[in-house]
Amino acid sequence: MTYQEQIAQADTTIGENRQTWSGINAESVARMRLQNRFNTNLDIARYTAKIMREDMAAYDADPANYTQSLGCWHGFIGQQKMISIKKHFGSTKRRYLYLSGWMVAALRSEFGPLPDQSMHEKTSVPALIEELYTFLKQADSRELGMMFRDLDNARKTSDDVEAKRLEHAIDNYETHVVPIIADIDAGFGNAEATYLLAKKFIEAGACCIQIENQVSDEKQCGHQDGKVTVPHEDFLAKIRAVRYAFMELGVDDGIIVARTDSLGAGLTKQIAFTREAGDLADQYNAFLDCDEVDPGNLEHGDVLVSRDGKLMRPKRLPSNLFQFRKGTGEDRCVLDCIASLQNGADLLWIETEKPHIGQIGGMVNRIREVIPNAKLVYNNSPSFNWTLSFRQQMFDAWEAQGKDVSGYDRDRLMSIDYDGTDLADEADDRIRNFQRDAAREAGIFHHLITLPTYHTAALSTDNLAREYFGDLGMLGYVANVQRAEIRQGIACVKHQNMAGSDIGDDHKEYFAGEAALKAGGGANTMNQFAA
Repeated sequence: MTYQEQIAQADTTIGENRQTWSGINAESVARMRLQNRFNTNLDIARYTAKIMREDMAAYDADPANYTQSLGCWHGFIGQQKMISIKKHFGSTKRRYLYLSGWMVAALRSEFGPLPDQSMHEKTSVPALIEELYTFLKQADSRELGMMFRDLDNARKTSDDVEAKRLEHAIDNYETHVVPIIADIDAGFGNAEATYLLAKKFIEAGACCIQIENQVSDEKQCGHQDGKVTVPHEDFLAKIRAVRYAFMELGVDDGIIVARTDSLGAGLTKQIAFTREAGDLADQYNAFLDCDEVDPGNLEHGDVLVSRDGKLMRPKRLPSNLFQFRKGTGEDRCVLDCIASLQNGADLLWIETEKPHIGQIGGMVNRIREVIPNAKLVYNNSPSFNWTLSFRQQMFDAWEAQGKDVSGYDRDRLMSIDYDGTDLADEADDRIRNFQRDAAREAGIFHHLITLPTYHTAALSTDNLAREYFGDLGMLGYVANVQRAEIRQGIACVKHQNMAGSDIGDDHKEYFAGEAALKAGGGANTMNQFAA
């Protein structure tokens, strides 16, 4: 409904109760309804799932339509990202938020900072999803509230053109509420536990859940050693559990991202149960590192498998884990991805050890031989040394082309000594275009940075501490924080407004009229920032 239709509808309801509701204003009701367009977070999940599905179709039509997100560990961080995106680009289209289990573990656990090993509380992730959407909805309420105030001012000055423009802007308002890709790690237990937790995610508003194929109780960060994968049937049961959760709650087009850590995982906890030669379990077991065994030469405690008519002993470690053959990581990734897409997943995530388009694209091309529209979510991870990696890639490319690289030491390319060189500039150009090129050449639909605000918070805090506690004193804050906020138009320079003070004043006026005791009067120091 349009703004005026909302007012008319509210006025009808009030009119039916005119004797006792005479103090209720229809336009104020309409404004409050518009400031709270999502009645439940399930409404958000359904709304954002539709957006994501449309974006996936747009990407299939043209890879230039890739999507992006940045990781968040607090509702305010997510809110400020979307406010900034709307300010700089005019729209949130194809821009999401990512919720990283790593950041929840490191920053939100009641145990204090934890490694990325699924040790944090299960419910801390859905709690953060709900928090993010609370802050995004408040961003809508704040921005619409300012538009309503401008509309009132236009009416007071009889500026009909401006009033009409504002009503049109209100009718076409774009919400800050965007899809969140939420990390459920390895499911925090068995498939039933995954299903129950997925329901919490969805009820909090998540339209997209990312799950990985590691053993739940041995889960490691994708960029650390010691990763242990599970047989496909175990992982597919969890994918099905997430799909059941989506469908039970009426989010039929919810999105599942199946992540494989097989590229860097050399271990498995189980030998898969196989029903017949060549089935999915048999293909998983074929990657095991085995020695052929003479039936007459068995050792106590041997675990044996039959392969191609031969008796084989899988190599088992003292940890009771079995190891895969070296060099099989890419083949296992391809098999994982095909199996996941054939069994209910919508998108893929291949965790890699470096950002290399050739490596990623090579695997995606093999997957697309079976599933032509396979698409990836890719972690543009801060765990990569992007500068060193791309300078080394550039060095190797130049060397292969026969260019003179004698002026560069490949092992020292991170050094500041190489900043501003031709090689460094070309490497930076490749980094600049990485997302665009990878979307086109490696099937990456969604690019995200998992932990950006973990690092930006540390960097900005370090700079402020150095300046404020050093010679600059208060100027360290004023010049490099507040003045910069004012010059760049950062909304939270008016931090009372950002926290909802003006929204509260509006409500007080709705409720009490002229008797309202409002905070935004002449003595409010936020008025110093009006200019």
